[in-house]
Amino acid sequence: MNSFQFIALALLVSIFGGSNAQLSATFYDTTCPNVSSVARGIIQQAQQSDARIGAKLLRLHFHDCMVNGCDASLLLDDADGIDSEKDEAPNTTVDGYAVLDDIKTALENVCPGVVSCADIVAVAAQISVSLDGGPSNPWEVQFGRRDSTTANSAGTTAIPGPFDTFDQIRKKFSDVGLGSTDMVALSGAHTIGKARCATFNQRFDPPDSTLDPTYREELIQACSTPQTLVDFDPTTPNEFDNNYYINLQNNKGLLTTDQFLFSTNGSDTIPIVNQFASSQSDFFDNFGQSMVKIGNISPLTGNNGQIRSDCKRVN
Repeated sequence: MNSFQFIALALLVSIFGGSNAQLSATFYDTTCPNVSSVARGIIQQAQQSDARIGAKLLRLHFHDCMVNGCDASLLLDDADGIDSEKDEAPNTTVDGYAVLDDIKTALENVCPGVVSCADIVAVAAQISVSLDGGPSNPWEVQFGRRDSTTANSAGTTAIPGPFDTFDQIRKKFSDVGLGSTDMVALSGAHTIGKARCATFNQRFDPPDSTLDPTYREELIQACSTPQTLVDFDPTTPNEFDNNYYINLQNNKGLLTTDQFLFSTNGSDTIPIVNQFASSQSDFFDNFGQSMVKIGNISPLTGNNGQIRSDCKRVN
């Protein structure tokens, strides 16, 4: 191995924690084989009163993994020595914690001290996509993560935000080993869910040239207050499909950070948007692959971390 190869290998190890081989789809097969079915039942029940719960749980997984990796640090409340990530700007509108707590309680009843909160976050995201109309055979969730005993409130600046530039977003993905295809595929999570008008109303005046004028007027009418919620996808807002990319082709991306995937001249993201717009199966396949990759960012495994009995606090 030459010096360049060694440096490249060392970089990959530092990004992905050097312990991904310990994650396995069969990790709980003997110790808690009903993890997915228990989680699925609770999420299905939550959907009855909250059609947006799938989008919330998917977002929660992304926000957790972008800070110190997928370690459930986002779930920790303020405590002695814990400065919660929940209180920082990227996370103040994150929701879905109560459903994760319900899943944790149910699993503690049948498999006490076995299933980590970090793994619950990961499987909840996969189930949410499936229940919202995503692939009937979604990606295979890898298990074996353990929970952090610390939070990193300052590290929440690593989470992509609605006012970031194209280069800033690209760098944040690159910093955790995710490339252009991952960035475009994971942005497709915005095929479900809603955004507050405050995250995109700066596009109204002066008019953003990359925002369809008719759609702009519809959004202005919808935004009675900065906190009003608007669907990311005006066509099939509660269905996980590839309409997000078709919307981008028609200059109907809700956030600036959505639309610039298609409207940044010369960007390698444009052909990827076109590919996913023309083939939902390609989008589904790539989304699943990218979700596995993001779920593998710096997991705590082995003797690192702990299995929290309550996701909101360390043992």
